[in-house]
Amino acid sequence: FLALVPAPSRVEQNCRTYTISIMRILVGVKRVVDYAVKVRVRADKTAVELKNTKMSMNPFCEIAVEEAVRLKEKKIAKEVVAVSVGPKEAQETLRTALAMGADKAIHIITDMRPDQELQPLAAAKILGEMTKKTESDMVVVGKQSIDSDAGQVGQMLAGYLDWPQATYASNVEVKSGEKIEVTREVDGGLSTIELPLPAVVSCDLRLNEPRYATLPNIMKARKKPLETIKLEDLGLDVAPRLNVVSVEEPPPRQAGIKVESVEELVAKLKEDGKI
Repeated sequence: FLALVPAPSRVEQNCRTYTISIMRILVGVKRVVDYAVKVRVRADKTAVELKNTKMSMNPFCEIAVEEAVRLKEKKIAKEVVAVSVGPKEAQETLRTALAMGADKAIHIITDMRPDQELQPLAAAKILGEMTKKTESDMVVVGKQSIDSDAGQVGQMLAGYLDWPQATYASNVEVKSGEKIEVTREVDGGLSTIELPLPAVVSCDLRLNEPRYATLPNIMKARKKPLETIKLEDLGLDVAPRLNVVSVEEPPPRQAGIKVESVEELVAKLKEDGKI
């Protein structure tokens, strides 16, 4: 028995294309000490020194921006909105996101230190409110920032919005206008899950290779809209839940020694109490 299924009409095809391309994606972007810079601790040991220090976009946030822009290039998303919280200098980081392909940016202005005072719960609340404000259908963030290394914002944001989440993503595919399939990096290997939209996705290192912002796109980014909002105007409780007691540099590594044989190595390890 052979059943013939009629091909979808042009209207049906257009409707499907429209359904999958109306998505608006919000991307969290954080300004951190550049990954190549040797971090210095303040003399009073209260924090990392940020003055006269090169700052850049958090590497995992770059991956998040790249993934959102790729989804827009595939006609799956219609708009990418970058959001950052921090001092006025954070606008430089947002301009980088715009040069990479984001359509517009929102800067939440605050003098709170993003690496200590502005903690994951506060960041999640702010991104949650911006998600509602922009009516976004998907939020993409880096799995962690390289300054605080908390790795909590994506999870807390999903809880705040009551949305499904996929963390540590190494591959993202939009199956339809209502579902995404995400491959996650886990301790035992890879885990692939399917979840409905709207959803929160946090990006792992192997998801993509971020593009470099070209000079023409950097020039174009200056003309793209960048909205500024004062943090206090959001009316959120962003008080720190943790207090940093002390910040110290790791102890200097001691010089190693060479041994002539395995026996000498074992004897030295026993002498040092290692075995």
